[in-house]
Amino acid sequence: MAVTSQPFEQLDPLAKTQAGLQKLAAASPDLLGEKLVLNMGPSHPATHGVLRLVLEMDGEIVTKAIPDIGYLHRGDEKIAENMTYNQFVPYTDRLDYLAPLANNVAYAMAVEKLMGWELPPRGQAIRVICCELARISSHLLGLGAFAMDTGALTVFMYTFTEREKIYNLCELISGARFTTSYTRIGGMTRDLPDNFAPALKRFLSEFVPALDEVDSLLSRNRIFVDRTKDVGCISKDDAIAFGLSGPNLRGSGSEHDLRKVHPYLGYEQYDFDIPVGSAGDCYDRYLCRVEEMRQSVKILHQAIDKLPSGPITVTDPKNYPPPKTTVMTKMEELIHHFILHTEGLDAPAGEVYFGAENPKGELGFYIHSKGGGVPYRLKIRAPSFANLSILSKILPGHMMSDVVAILGSLDFVMGECDR
Repeated sequence: MAVTSQPFEQLDPLAKTQAGLQKLAAASPDLLGEKLVLNMGPSHPATHGVLRLVLEMDGEIVTKAIPDIGYLHRGDEKIAENMTYNQFVPYTDRLDYLAPLANNVAYAMAVEKLMGWELPPRGQAIRVICCELARISSHLLGLGAFAMDTGALTVFMYTFTEREKIYNLCELISGARFTTSYTRIGGMTRDLPDNFAPALKRFLSEFVPALDEVDSLLSRNRIFVDRTKDVGCISKDDAIAFGLSGPNLRGSGSEHDLRKVHPYLGYEQYDFDIPVGSAGDCYDRYLCRVEEMRQSVKILHQAIDKLPSGPITVTDPKNYPPPKTTVMTKMEELIHHFILHTEGLDAPAGEVYFGAENPKGELGFYIHSKGGGVPYRLKIRAPSFANLSILSKILPGHMMSDVVAILGSLDFVMGECDR
């Protein structure tokens, strides 16, 4: 964290104020001369990655805040335009790397929308299980880090213990714990193993008491409430205007959830509620995430209890690979497999957009296809990118210590922001 006391006129353009503070400078040059410009990040534990905040400070009060992003930029969108649709699946793991299973599903469903495919019921149910496990896992890390940012280290231990159990489930499904790459365009790499359902039920039975314990540790904790209540308030109109989504939008009173508004994967068949806040402060955003985890448990119980039988992949002999058993025993299937994995599926020309309700908000993929196995253009609607845009609006007027709590309450990931 670097501190500078340069004269206002000599600051770099990123740190300069807007018209309002320029007028203040003209009227009271002595006042503005006392302000400091603080670089918070990009290497700072409270910025949750490589976010840089340029903060103009009047003592302990933030008078100006400019988020500076791009330190992790990897060009994922351009990479996608130079490889086949299935080859890009592992790159989606690295967007919101706390919810790789959900990223895989969102991307695959965008391509399937282009292809005109719809998964059979069992395939859809497995994807719902993947998405809700990813939601719980992501919220657990976000909650643990948020609590630690505000001084509650014990909660972090609880949340990471439960998150480790989810990684065991991910390993059962995909063979990997962190970057799963489980989904394929048109299906999944494999069906659920026989021991997965009992393991998931055992996890859910242990998770609910642990979540209750976390709730009791934080929700009425005087220090945590004082650090979060009436801090970082975002009005409903501002949340909509800045394009916020996920718990950050619902915490401000907007009952918008793509699983309800534009159902996919059969979410309309599941009974669950959408938690909504009222004040739009850090505390409301925390409560929304805690309740979302409870609702995810509810969805997972329904999904595993009613898990249908049958195939898990689409039926398209031309564009979906044949079963591995026939690939290894028959020449025609081997040739077909080779062509599909070198040239990619034969997608029609057109433009599609699909958005999924990810843990951080709406993760959307826009695909412009000119036909063939490689997208002509691919753009990613990253929820963390939109959510961070509100910082310059809400940080001014808060204390320096409040900045840490506000960042934790927004629960962003720079991997998908900078993508």
